[in-house]
Amino acid sequence: MDANSTFDSDLIHAIFKHIWARRFRERERSDAIDATEAEVALGTTKKNRLASANANALKLSCELLKSFVSEAVQRAAIIAEAEGMEKIEATHLERILPQLLLDF
Repeated sequence: MDANSTFDSDLIHAIFKHIWARRFRERERSDAIDATEAEVALGTTKKNRLASANANALKLSCELLKSFVSEAVQRAAIIAEAEGMEKIEATHLERILPQLLLDF
């Protein structure tokens, strides 16, 4: 990935939509027992609406993911280099992940 490239916003949007749909179905199943007649009739309660994102939010999400992945690779490369390896392995990512998540 060069300095100007970023993640495809359509891909990120598709991932978000997939997660939102899954959460919606899970909420729908768990709330089916608790739903009142009025909420079901309206069908527009906050819990029943699917989430959406505008173009700026998607662009920002892509940039954040780019920064996160870039930082993860850089930190893992430092660990791999310290161990005298030329390739980053999963163990290097596992070692940097806890601190990376705290930093982000």
